Amino acid sequence: MGELHVLFFPMMAQGHMIPTLDLAKLFASRGVKATLITTPLNQPVFSKAVDKYTQLGFQIQIRLLEFPGVEVGLPEGCQRTDQIPSDDAIPSFFNACAMLQHPLELLLQELRPHCLVADMFFPWATQAAAKFDIPRLVFHGSSYLALCATHTLRHHNPFINATSDSQLYTIPNLPHQLQLTRLQVSPFQRSEVEAPHTEILKRVMEAEDISYGVIYNSFYELEPDYAEHYKNVIGIRAWSVGPLSLYNRELEDKAERGKKSSIDEHECLKWLDSKKPNSVVYICFGSTATFAPSQLHEMAMGIEASGVEFVWVIRNKREEDNGSEKWMPEGFEERTKGKGLIIRGWAPQVLILDHEAIGAFVTHCGWNSTLEGVSAGVPMVTWPVFAEQFLNEKLITDVLRTGIGVGSKEWKRSNSDGVKREAIAEAIKKVMIGEESKEIRSRAKTMKDKARKAIEEGGSSNLDLTSLLDELRAYHAK
Repeated sequence: MGELHVLFFPMMAQGHMIPTLDLAKLFASRGVKATLITTPLNQPVFSKAVDKYTQLGFQIQIRLLEFPGVEVGLPEGCQRTDQIPSDDAIPSFFNACAMLQHPLELLLQELRPHCLVADMFFPWATQAAAKFDIPRLVFHGSSYLALCATHTLRHHNPFINATSDSQLYTIPNLPHQLQLTRLQVSPFQRSEVEAPHTEILKRVMEAEDISYGVIYNSFYELEPDYAEHYKNVIGIRAWSVGPLSLYNRELEDKAERGKKSSIDEHECLKWLDSKKPNSVVYICFGSTATFAPSQLHEMAMGIEASGVEFVWVIRNKREEDNGSEKWMPEGFEERTKGKGLIIRGWAPQVLILDHEAIGAFVTHCGWNSTLEGVSAGVPMVTWPVFAEQFLNEKLITDVLRTGIGVGSKEWKRSNSDGVKREAIAEAIKKVMIGEESKEIRSRAKTMKDKARKAIEEGGSSNLDLTSLLDELRAYHAK
């Protein structure tokens, strides 16, 4: 048999495309022919890295599928989750994604790859691949812990009879006693009512059960109890190949993951070079979460009250706000000049987190950010907003004990609100200064070393990838 050919099809979202690109590059570096599938307007996310890898002699290419957004009523040019005009339009976006099944099948028929690695949010990809006897692997952009908890919640919904929104419930049958309130799980999980999202999540779980297995951007030493629980109790085959961000070893690769950053990375690093080790807090909430203006105001006040030097990434406001920042406390930037660096737009996050000046990371606990924080050995201030972020928070605060929460109370995709400046300032100070912070920092550094070992020759993720590739070769040799 010739070389393996694997297709990679990520959900059109920054947080899904970036790790999938890293995954395709990793496969290519192991002698696999890798083909990335995306839509025309998302091609720029991949093209620079793909060109570079091709010039290095690796086999990696991009194939495009037209996105039928306009057909389902989405605005022209909406081809990514951060471009969805409102939460009401999310089901339409998923409908458009489901319409890609037929074009995907035509591509599978033409290319006849040996494997399809498709995003968890494309449950229909399992059927598409089965038509051509191609094994479909699910790529999960989240933690083992979050998936184990989600499976358990689906079967034992402890929130159905909740008498109050603030009462803590233990998630049953997990390796640790993890507690959430009703408000911290998604509205689709906490109610009996079937919503379009509930249907999607149900199909995601069913596709996972019948697929060939699951690839995780995680590493065994990070969450061993949950990796075991997932494989042995839930009974799904899985391979850990992460942290994928660590495969970007060159400055340029780290700086240009996803988008060109809105600040010259050299200028940013120069600013950090002028600061003492572990003295700066980095604040960033990924590409999707949005906060109410009142919450952004509290955030600014909390950051200032902490007295700590900071780098704060503020995403560009949507056009309808005319780019205004009316919520910004008067005189905030003047008062924090030299002490704080504000980046508007996209930041070279991996580069920043790796800098010795960074002493903590205020994060929404999206899985990519969580892993990047773990890989940099940085203590975290956790501020989950939606998706599986409240579960990832539990991994950081309760299991690894490498961070402290600000007390975020409600799962809310847009206009998240309710965290007070005092809680923000206190959490930042706790993680940055004092005895407790030393213990947290020491645990975080230990995990950083384990992350780096996992991807090296003979490390757990390195061996898992080898065994997966061997198995795929054997599958086709039969």
